[in-house]
Amino acid sequence: MEGDRLESPVTIKGIERELICPACKELFTHPLILPCQHNVCHKCVKEILFAFEDTFADGGSESSNQSSPRIKISSSSMDRIDRISRSGRKRNSLTPRSSLFPCPGCQRDIDLGERGINGLFRNFTLETIVERYRQAARAAIAIMCDFCKPPPQESTKSCMDCSASYCNECFKIHHPWGTVKAQHEYVGPTTNFRPKILMCPEHEMERVNMYCELCRRPVCHLCKLGGCHANHRVTTMSTAYKTLKEKLSKDIEYLISKESQVKAHITQLDLLVKETECNSERAKEEASQSFEKLSHVLEEKKSAALKAIEASKNLRLEKLQTQAEEYQGLLENNGLVGYAQEVLKEPDPSFFVQTAKQLHVRIQKATESLKNFRPAAETTFEDFVVDIAKQEDILGDLAFHSNGLETPEINEEQSRVYNKALISWECPGKTDSADTYVLEYHKLNREEESATWQEIKVCSKSKVISDLDDNSSYAFRVRGYKASICSPWSQEVILHTPPAPVFSFLFDDKCGYNSEHLLLNPGRTSVESRAGFPLLLGSEHMQVGCYTTLDYIIGDTGIAKGKHFWAFHVEAYSYLVKVGVVSSSKIQKLFHNTHDVTSPRYEQDSGHDSGSEDAFFDSSQPVTLVTLGMKKFFIPMTPASPKDPASRILPLPSCLGICLDCDKGKVGFYDAGCMKCLYESKVDCSGMMYPAFALMGGAAVHLEEAVTARYGEYHDDI
Repeated sequence: MEGDRLESPVTIKGIERELICPACKELFTHPLILPCQHNVCHKCVKEILFAFEDTFADGGSESSNQSSPRIKISSSSMDRIDRISRSGRKRNSLTPRSSLFPCPGCQRDIDLGERGINGLFRNFTLETIVERYRQAARAAIAIMCDFCKPPPQESTKSCMDCSASYCNECFKIHHPWGTVKAQHEYVGPTTNFRPKILMCPEHEMERVNMYCELCRRPVCHLCKLGGCHANHRVTTMSTAYKTLKEKLSKDIEYLISKESQVKAHITQLDLLVKETECNSERAKEEASQSFEKLSHVLEEKKSAALKAIEASKNLRLEKLQTQAEEYQGLLENNGLVGYAQEVLKEPDPSFFVQTAKQLHVRIQKATESLKNFRPAAETTFEDFVVDIAKQEDILGDLAFHSNGLETPEINEEQSRVYNKALISWECPGKTDSADTYVLEYHKLNREEESATWQEIKVCSKSKVISDLDDNSSYAFRVRGYKASICSPWSQEVILHTPPAPVFSFLFDDKCGYNSEHLLLNPGRTSVESRAGFPLLLGSEHMQVGCYTTLDYIIGDTGIAKGKHFWAFHVEAYSYLVKVGVVSSSKIQKLFHNTHDVTSPRYEQDSGHDSGSEDAFFDSSQPVTLVTLGMKKFFIPMTPASPKDPASRILPLPSCLGICLDCDKGKVGFYDAGCMKCLYESKVDCSGMMYPAFALMGGAAVHLEEAVTARYGEYHDDI
């Protein structure tokens, strides 16, 4: 038995990188298996979740994310916590809670479900391998007995049932012959104690005996009978063990059989490393020569500019000095004035007139110059300012351009902005694609002439951006890089953010939900009205020209304050759908309306021509709704609306949005594609407000999916 447990340390040589926790960067300690199949230390998972709770309690403040210096929480998860803490929402107590966990291995947000960390399996196999590695690394370090009086003796065996290590004497004392403890399983000294039977984390008293092929995790029979795996395909544990072991063994045998090929590849890679080093030095030399040429050009331009400035300076100084000398001569007994004073002493008229005529002209010019003084030269050198703005832009884009690298194009159909921005792009040619991309974006602001681009390096062809302002427009562009070569920038694409923070909710399947007429998907993100047999039975009680009442459904989360936005899609085949908000004080009136049969003539905002010109929107209605249907958006009638019904009918956008401002008491209906407001009205927000929907006939509504990092695709399914 002991020999089975103590395996040779040679088998774990060189696998250190597989035994490091992606969160703490240390050897795994009690690793847990996440739904994305990555492993994280139990302590690391707890620290991250505790950091989440602290952040939520502090209202999403940055200072609260300092509880664990060794754990780094992803920005996407922090944004989600901040959004929840700011929304002022109250969730229905019947709504299940779920824990969002940012996996440090794949950087994706993983839903841990209702049980959170308690629903995760402990990876005992990985724990055993880590323990063997530790023993191989510390062969000279002994494991001491847990029961010896100080000083403790070196242990000789460990009991798997007691989860403790013993020396020979202590083992005999605590496991006396003829008792139950004498039957305990013992192995060589170890610190890795794992249970003999793997128990289900969902049902702690049940052992796992099946394997869910969809979720790729062990389950017990209760999970299959009435748990979350009820409709999943499962197989027996022995079958799963045999299948997985055969596949893993076959793959390992294949790799071992290709050892010569692997060594050849390693040799080739070593040559490529040396070749890369030589080529990089050559490329550095060529790049250095190119920049030296630019430097020579700049030096020549610099020298010419400095010479021109120096020549202009000398010319101006000469003019100013001459002018100063001329004005110096206007002083008494000096220069021109002194000469004129001497001429005035001439007694002979003929000689005086001969000299004074020319002198008088010079005196008049000096007098005129004195009255209209202007410097002979300018002191500023504004004409010699070098404009390098264009050159700076060119030098900023200076890179190793290649004609063979395709210019990426942003896919506007796949790119969207909701709670975050998802930007996707592709290369038209599909050849010589880039290794990495640089995505740049900036906020469009009329006040700023030159925008500052924010840069993100991306290894895939899509990126989620979470630091955008609400009610703003942003420009995006992308370029590809292959080694040191880059493509030109793509054409800029402008996207608009929602007018308020995104409000997350699900359809409520408890309050007033009519399961006979409405059908919810399992995730409660889509609702569809059933225009089937129950509706035909109800038609027996209908009069001519009337239809049955609408089937209402509300969101499971209410809004108490602030400004919020949510979006949804209405199927094109939908006959009649109403969307809007309802106050908590009017929910009972909404679901217990006395008008079981409603006529189109008296439906206030149905969008159908009732023939009544004064059928305006009534604020006493239990809800504030607008009508959609038959691929149209019907603007409710108001006293200011035109009488022509056609002017109130707009094409139905592919995605609609609702913006509720509780502080101002307003609700707006938007085309969520371009964030254009189609209609806005006042609403009483004195109580808790809930998103409201009503359907009749064949219709369906799908809530807009939040932009978030998704699970990676699972491969190698059984």
